[in-house]
Amino acid sequence: MSRVAWESGKPLSIEEVEVAPPQKNEVSIKILFTSLCHTDVYFWDAKGQNPLFPRILGHEAGGIVESVGEGVTDLKPGDHVLPIFTGECKECAHCLSEESNMCNLLRINTDRGEMIHDGKSRFSINGKPIYHFLGTSTFSEYTVVHVGQVAKINPDAPLDKVCVLSCGMSTGFGATVNVAKPKKGQSVAIFGLGAVGLAAAEGARVSGASRIIGVDLNPSRFEQAKKFGVTDFVNPKDHHKPVQEVIAEMTGGGVDRSVECTGSIQAMISAFECVHDGWGVAVLVGVPNKDDAFKTHPVNLLNERTLKGTFFGNYKPRTDIPTVVEKYMNKELELDKFITHSVPFSEINKAFELMLAGEELRIAKRWSMLFPCKSELVGGKVRMEDLKFHTADGGWMAMEYGRSVSNDSV
Repeated sequence: MSRVAWESGKPLSIEEVEVAPPQKNEVSIKILFTSLCHTDVYFWDAKGQNPLFPRILGHEAGGIVESVGEGVTDLKPGDHVLPIFTGECKECAHCLSEESNMCNLLRINTDRGEMIHDGKSRFSINGKPIYHFLGTSTFSEYTVVHVGQVAKINPDAPLDKVCVLSCGMSTGFGATVNVAKPKKGQSVAIFGLGAVGLAAAEGARVSGASRIIGVDLNPSRFEQAKKFGVTDFVNPKDHHKPVQEVIAEMTGGGVDRSVECTGSIQAMISAFECVHDGWGVAVLVGVPNKDDAFKTHPVNLLNERTLKGTFFGNYKPRTDIPTVVEKYMNKELELDKFITHSVPFSEINKAFELMLAGEELRIAKRWSMLFPCKSELVGGKVRMEDLKFHTADGGWMAMEYGRSVSNDSV
């Protein structure tokens, strides 16, 4: 079963979708948990970009490898994995560089709705193709992903928690620890206290920052941000001067590091101009509108402030994300506090409503079938029995469930 977006802004519908087997360098994954990200909502709403429907959205998830295609040697059925919206082919100049994670082959492409291998979709309904999203399409019980976009992780890691590392959490956390790199005792300003911004704050906390200043227009976010180490709060609407001047006054000349997570061009400028001259580093994470232009006086650069950008926290998906999972397993990184709602997958449209209402950090959605169940291969069919289903109140309800499904369909 899959949730299909048939057109812009319309509720997703549950459909029986045919899923073709993985082809060369592809992996079939059974999705157990999927999280909802603003990017899913943005492309579902189809504002400001090219609409592509019908489509199966979703790109933050955790699951188990069901089968592999030709040429896949480092994954096997049963492996626990995170599908990721960008990739690592391990062969291009970017992948071979220690400094870049922007793979030439598998870099994010929001317009591509088919697989790279043959330009065809692996999803269909009655022979009609259903488009992929970001190469992952995790709003489906089964999906097919290029092997370069699959991170193999510790099988003991709880997939309902680590699924958020597939996108936003890694993006914000990595922007701080991998790019801004605050030293212990330094000050950090975080612009935007949504999920990515709070992940950046978490990175500052883990790095030992002595002061973490949260900047946001929504004062309701300030209390929640304290859980992520934020010590001070600034609402630009409360001041009659530019927020960069406010922060400079608060800190005796500017913060040591700043991380911008809004996509607002004004926030980007403020994030750069609020860092201390001589050593300050500003990191841009948010994606601006296509017509925006970054403007600052060149003297800000001549005074030895540094401006950087980052993509997916500078993490290489296959190489680095398993290590981030281990940080969580070793209690060096907290993830549980990022998940504010947990809903069954049947209520995904409710999750979209919560996201649009601004009530989420991350919403983890559960498939009816959550964990590996007793199964056997019978004449090319997988027969599954004795599945467990979550009840609405989070308890368990055992159900005898027997049906046959094809290896290449849901």
